[in-house]
Amino acid sequence: MTARDQLQRADRDLPALAVLALLSQGPRHTYDMHRFIVDTRKDFVGGLPRSLYHAVGKLEKAGLVAEAGTEQSAGRPERVRYAITDAGRAELRRRVSLLLATPEPDATLAYAALSFMGALGRDEAVAALRARVAAIELKLARIAGDLAEAEGVPRILLVEAEFELARLAAERDWVNSLLGELESGGLAWPGHADLPPPLDR
Repeated sequence: MTARDQLQRADRDLPALAVLALLSQGPRHTYDMHRFIVDTRKDFVGGLPRSLYHAVGKLEKAGLVAEAGTEQSAGRPERVRYAITDAGRAELRRRVSLLLATPEPDATLAYAALSFMGALGRDEAVAALRARVAAIELKLARIAGDLAEAEGVPRILLVEAEFELARLAAERDWVNSLLGELESGGLAWPGHADLPPPLDR
């Protein structure tokens, strides 16, 4: 079993992934990150705002983010700004690449990876998506084999396998289409994650 066959708990930590992605654009305070996530409807980040504060604490302890001063607006409390470290940038790329490459039943992981795909270079994204297609093909072959071996079993007992076969085939086709756009240049690629600067609030 390879590292891509099973995601670790930290790899599934979407609030932490969102913090790393947002800080890759420059220092922010936690309230600003919360507002951005809400305003852009990144609903895969659950447990707000508590999950963000918890994520920032874990990432700071791991050396992936660090304090970058404070700011205070008129009539508002002083807020600590955080910045991503070099180790944090490497971890962001690792996590996004891993989530892109690993098909999982939990679709929120794919949503998150696609949302922050711009944190990767184009070649990194293409490699991860190709790995995803290869993993999906293996799953399709396994399910098709299982269905073939189940000949004679009433179909009513197999429809969930047929559903998974259809779902994975549709995902494979969509990812292949996205790959085609990336490789042809049809999908413009930013030089960095395409996120706005921190809010001034």
